[in-house]
Amino acid sequence: MTNADASRQRAELHKTIWSIADDLRGSVDGWDFKQYVLGMLFYRFISENLTDYLNAEEGDGFDYTTLSDDDAENGRGVTVAEKGYFILPSELFRNVRREALEGKHDEDLNEILEHVFKDIEGSAAGTASEGDLKGLFADFDVNSAKLGNTVIERNRKLKALIDKIGSMELGGRFQDNGIDAFGDAYEFLMTMYASNAGKSGGEFFTPQYVSTLLTKIALAGRTSVNKVYDPCCGSGSLLLNTARQIGEDNVRTGFFGQEINLTTYNLCRINMFLHDINFNKFDIALGDTLKHPAHWDDEPFEMIVSNPPYSIKWEGKNNPLSINDPRFSPAGVLAPPSKADLAFTMHMLSWLSADGTAAIVEFPGVLYRGGAERKIRRYLVENNFVDTVIQLPENLFFGTTIATCVIVLKRSKATSDVLFIDASKEFVHVGNQNNLSDENIERIYRTHMDREEVEHFSKLVSIDDIVANDVNLSVSSYVAKEDTREKVDIKELNAEIERIVAREQELRERIDAIVADLEGDAR
Repeated sequence: MTNADASRQRAELHKTIWSIADDLRGSVDGWDFKQYVLGMLFYRFISENLTDYLNAEEGDGFDYTTLSDDDAENGRGVTVAEKGYFILPSELFRNVRREALEGKHDEDLNEILEHVFKDIEGSAAGTASEGDLKGLFADFDVNSAKLGNTVIERNRKLKALIDKIGSMELGGRFQDNGIDAFGDAYEFLMTMYASNAGKSGGEFFTPQYVSTLLTKIALAGRTSVNKVYDPCCGSGSLLLNTARQIGEDNVRTGFFGQEINLTTYNLCRINMFLHDINFNKFDIALGDTLKHPAHWDDEPFEMIVSNPPYSIKWEGKNNPLSINDPRFSPAGVLAPPSKADLAFTMHMLSWLSADGTAAIVEFPGVLYRGGAERKIRRYLVENNFVDTVIQLPENLFFGTTIATCVIVLKRSKATSDVLFIDASKEFVHVGNQNNLSDENIERIYRTHMDREEVEHFSKLVSIDDIVANDVNLSVSSYVAKEDTREKVDIKELNAEIERIVAREQELRERIDAIVADLEGDAR
């Protein structure tokens, strides 16, 4: 998959969303509008995913979409056991859309969709996948007055929605697309309704190019890992990128994550299903990672990747239990209540295995602020947990133009130094955003792995020198910026000044002579 293909797919996705907005945006609040788009996207893709699976299983020109419901029922049990869910042929997105466009459901499309969604979720009832399916369509209210004051009006809107989603062309199988379609759609919808984007924290997902860089670093050259973990998993972009890079089968035990926002929690579970991560290979929990971590029985993790929300509030010292929490207590101090960044960092370090690697996106202030954060940095540095600090370019993420950083943690380092990489100029400009190209990612990754010093790009600094520098972890404190100003030859400059002065003198003498001639003529 090339960057051009991914850009084309993203453009198609965004065009479709804008087209849908023309039909729905006037009556549906932006915050609710995104739920309808994402819900219908999921319905389409989960239908196609199941169809592709069953067609491949049967082979010989078999087409599940044309099978009768009675015949399909014979395979329900096996399908649920394998895929975690089941959809009757008549309830597939393709068939429901076709009948809607034929005008068969102008009066009851809302009822049809409600029944289908309940059947999909209900197909997992009493099975191992029940928890993974439950509530996935909860945000898709087909009877909401926000869709229209009458049933006919609501169904007109639903018909337009299912048609537009069905007409979207991404090419090939969904799981082979070069973009995280759901994460990208969510991000795009958030930017469309920026005024509402602050309703809850952590709404912006991690772009694919940042995910690729983080997962490459956290994999650290391994071709397989036991478990991968993201404590703030959002849409699941980072977890899925691990599967994309080394294959699902090479993540032996599975994918673990936690998300505090209900919508993005559902989004992550959806993404797992749609990327063929079987329900028995992932465990995504809903809740506050800092207050109620869900995976005590699964840690430690060999690979941790995360883009935690920047500088959000947490209980910290306001909860007396926090200082005794084994995740935070080793530093002897808690992250400030107004800035939870290093609380997430300490949590991840605590759950990192002895031979593991954690790659974490950090807000820049974390690297140099004083107070409790300086004390936590001192703990991290003096115990030789900090492996690499990378300065990323600005404007990589929707929602913030700030140049973020990546901190790489290891529990068992072979050296007592830290590598600082200034990758602030490693980007390509696409539209209004900066992106990381494959070449940018590879240069950063190779420099990290080889731990090589490159003038104006990377620098190895001893722990002692970092401590002596107030435990400052800002890349700019150690990697000198290249002086791009035009170099001036002083000798040549002085010679040029002399020539200018001589020329000025010559011109002055000529002017004086002309003036003298004019005065003589006047007399």
